[in-house]
Amino acid sequence: MASNAALVEIPRVVAPEVLTKEILVERARALAPEIAALARETEQARKPLDSVIRKLDEAGLFTPLTPRRWGGPELGLDTQLEIVEIISSACMSTGWVTAFYIGHHIFACRFSEQAQAEIFADGPRCLLPASTSAMMTVKTVPGGWELSGKATWGSGIMHADWVMVGGVAEDGARTFLLPARDVICQDVWHVAGMAGTGSNDIVADKVFVPSHRSELYTDFLDGTTEGARIHDNPMYRGPLMPLIYSEIIGIFSGGLKGAQTNFAETIKKRVITHTGQTVNERPQAHIQVGQSFAALDVAQQLARTIVHRTQELIATGDNALEKRIALKALTGFVTDHCRRSVNEMINRGGSSMFLNERPLQRFFRDINMVAVHAHWDCEIGYEQLGRNFVGLPPTNPLL
Repeated sequence: MASNAALVEIPRVVAPEVLTKEILVERARALAPEIAALARETEQARKPLDSVIRKLDEAGLFTPLTPRRWGGPELGLDTQLEIVEIISSACMSTGWVTAFYIGHHIFACRFSEQAQAEIFADGPRCLLPASTSAMMTVKTVPGGWELSGKATWGSGIMHADWVMVGGVAEDGARTFLLPARDVICQDVWHVAGMAGTGSNDIVADKVFVPSHRSELYTDFLDGTTEGARIHDNPMYRGPLMPLIYSEIIGIFSGGLKGAQTNFAETIKKRVITHTGQTVNERPQAHIQVGQSFAALDVAQQLARTIVHRTQELIATGDNALEKRIALKALTGFVTDHCRRSVNEMINRGGSSMFLNERPLQRFFRDINMVAVHAHWDCEIGYEQLGRNFVGLPPTNPLL
């Protein structure tokens, strides 16, 4: 029987008036060594550590995409990418939750102006897990809706102040915004990879949601809600899926960076036990390390390409289907490239790489788990790109 997990409330921190990309990236770099040192403890805790979330919050690292209207710096997706890469290179689980806490500020800004004012009443950030799947039972009641049910994969729920869930109402699929205090966190997160994300189930039992805290899912997906239109920046009105690709791609390139650093340093120092041979003298080891650096460079460059194309798509308003399909396929390629690269490293690093205290085996488990996510599964992306090329319509809704 799954138990209920206690949520931890992180006191809101009002970010400094001026936060630049350079300041936030430097703060992320300063915190990364401590996060790396605590990565194993994070995994054992099965959630991000309270102390780490608090320090990330105090540094303003969740606020880059908060609109200026609500006291945020309103920076770009490139800032998000660099922060997420740095944190993920230290701990992919912490990077995953960080990516969502940053990127989901765009989600928050698709709800009504009244809802946004409630979200940001105490400061320029929200800690918002979000499920877009229609898992809740929805009942229409005076002034809004009543929700009951369970939303799975609640990444970010352990320190949330708001949650977003989905369900089908009388007028169609909808997204709903609820205070975290109105839901129960069901402790079910026992997994082999990304164990430190604390992605537990979100349970609602006859929770009332007022009408101003819900949007039709199609409008939410397309960025055409009234709440999105109160912001001049087109970032808040862009199609959702490309924004999600930009949100998560730094987890992969950052995770590969963490794995590659550990692999290269291991090869430099490794001695084969039964022969006493120093591995760094072998030409094959030189090839393997060189390949790992090249693989990392490819991943980082392509991650920036995805973010650049997404920002261009949003800035121009050119949301053509073929461009979104191409972004989905490219995102799938990068995630699979990172997964394959880490797999090659651990296969070449020797049996000791699988010791619990070795970071590489954790990166190996984490990246293999998250690479099969339906949003960026590489084969689905390739299929949709191929179908588009031969003139057939897409068969996947996640575009």
